[in-house]
Formats: sequence, structure tokens, C-alpha cells
Amino acid sequence: MKKKVWKNWIITIVILGLTFGGSLVLEYRFDIKELIAMLFVFAVFLISMLTEGYVYGVCGAVFSTLAVNYAFTFPFFKLNFTIPINFVSATIMVTIAILTSMLTTKIKVHEAWKIEGEKERMRANLLRAVSHDLRTPLTTIYGFSETLYEKGDSLSEEQKRKMLKGMKEDAQWLIRMVENLLSITKIDADRVQLNKLPIVLDELIDAVVIKFKKRYPEQELCIDIPREVIMVPMDVLLIEQVIVNILENAVQHAEGMTKLSLKVFRLSEQAIFEIEDDGCGISPDRLEHIFDGSYSMVAETADANKRNAGIGLSVCASIIKAHGGDIRVENRKSGGAVFRFSLATENCENE
Repeated sequence: MKKKVWKNWIITIVILGLTFGGSLVLEYRFDIKELIAMLFVFAVFLISMLTEGYVYGVCGAVFSTLAVNYAFTFPFFKLNFTIPINFVSATIMVTIAILTSMLTTKIKVHEAWKIEGEKERMRANLLRAVSHDLRTPLTTIYGFSETLYEKGDSLSEEQKRKMLKGMKEDAQWLIRMVENLLSITKIDADRVQLNKLPIVLDELIDAVVIKFKKRYPEQELCIDIPREVIMVPMDVLLIEQVIVNILENAVQHAEGMTKLSLKVFRLSEQAIFEIEDDGCGISPDRLEHIFDGSYSMVAETADANKRNAGIGLSVCASIIKAHGGDIRVENRKSGGAVFRFSLATENCENE
């Protein structure tokens, strides 16, 4: 709160200082007096636009009125509001400040409501997706466990192993689902701060590969990362989850995929991550909404190979946004899809 107040006062003081200095230049260097009042009116407008609330704009209007009256209006270096034009100028500036502040405040309130509405919509999508996706693995676990409990003696060892394997896989998927939901809840809570630390890119990629290979040991993954040491400030557990979720999404949904790759390169002061596959690509009607949590709700079957896309990708978008980055997806001309997101490197973290 104090930072915002100081920021608003600094903006106000800087704009008024520059305006006053510019007016002195116009008055004594170029002998232009007609534009000074307009210059202060514009300064009041800028202050009202760039600060929050009414206080700073009104204070700027009062200062501007006094400055014009005192330093740039006859009699010079004396305050005189008996002259009608001075009184009119003061009224106009204060009115502009109040009206502009009212307008900007309404816009900011509208934006706040819009953001809150987006959050509520995402929560609703998550709830629908969870209800849809949890049913199948829970039913499978319950059915297999009931069969093993009641008819275990009549089943062969091979049948028991298949049931136990299915229960294990569904339980692992449920754990990842809970991890995703906890992550997006953490990102959505304004009071929770990300645990951002400078992480060496190689260490991040090594951790991702280990996690991915544990889940999909038969899936080949091509890695292409720079030889240089790149430090990226991040919450490493969340960024690991982003990459693993996108890789997992490709394995589950990129039909016909023969190649899956993870590429990282540096562009200016951004680290660009690209996850690319040569599968079937993504239908155009889904590209626009793939990160908003509604992706999995469009004509998906509820089998074990058609789960977690919408929730995983909405989590990815939320995590990258919380890190100040950008995430996008597009279809490749040669077939397949490429997910791309960016994170600021350490050099620009303090800017």
C-alpha cells in the first residue's frame, strides 16, 4: 500500500516539475505565454490518468492553478483570484482532475471485476473438469479393489497384476490431478508469493527429464538446450510441472506422434521454452480456448488416455502468467503442435 502511495506521489511531483520547468522555458526562452495554461491542464490530465483515486489529480490541479496564477499571470509572483480568467482557469483544472479521476477509477474497477469474473469462470471450468475426469479413475479403482477383495482367490496372478497395475496408474493420475489443482489454487491466492530463486537451466531440464522418464519410460524425448549457463528466476517446482504437463499432454493427445522434443534458447533477456511434437495437431476451434480450462470439456471421452488436458494446460497458463511470462500454442506447418512459453532471465529480473 505504501509503495503505491509513494509511486503516485512521485508521478505527480515529476509531472508537475517537468511542466513547471517547461513553462519557464516557454516564458523566458521563447516568450510564449499562451500555451502555459494548456500545458498545466495537460499535466493535470496526465496525473489523473496515471495515478489512483482523486487525491493526486486534485492536488495537481490546485498546484497548477497556484503556479499559473503566481508565476505566469500578471501581477507576477502574487496570488490574485479577483481576475475572472484566473478563477475560471482554476475551476476548469479542478473539474478536469475530478472528471478524469472518476473515469479512470471506473475503468480500473471494471477491469478488476473483469479479472475476478475470469477467475470465477476458471474455477467453474475446473470444477466441471474435475467432476468429469475423476469419475473414471475412481470407478476403476473401486471396481478392481472390490473384485480383488471378493473374488481374489479365483483370479490368476496375471489378472491380479493387471488390476493392481491399473489401480496404481489411476492412483498416480489422481495424485497429479491434485498437484495441478493445488498449484492453481496457490497461483490464484493473491497473498501467496511464488518461491522464486535463480535456477540453472541445465538443472531444471535434468529434473524434468527424470520425472518424465519415470512416467513414460518408453517415450523418447529429444533435448536441445544452450551450452552457456543460463540463470532463470522461478519457482522451480511449478515450472517443472508446467513442462511435464505439456509433455504429458503431447503423449496423451498427439495421435500419430513419432517425435517429441524440448528446446530452450535465449532471446534477448528471455528464456524461450518450446515443446514440439509431430502428431495430429490441435483442431482450430480448440486453439483459442486451450488454456482456459474448457479444452477438456469439448467432446472428450472419459477413458484413461483422454484426461487432464484442460486442467493441466490451464494450470500451465496460470503458472507462467504468475511468473510474468507468456505462453502460446500453434500448429506446425509440417504437422503436430508446438507449445512455447517465455521466462525472464536473471539479468532483467530486477528491472
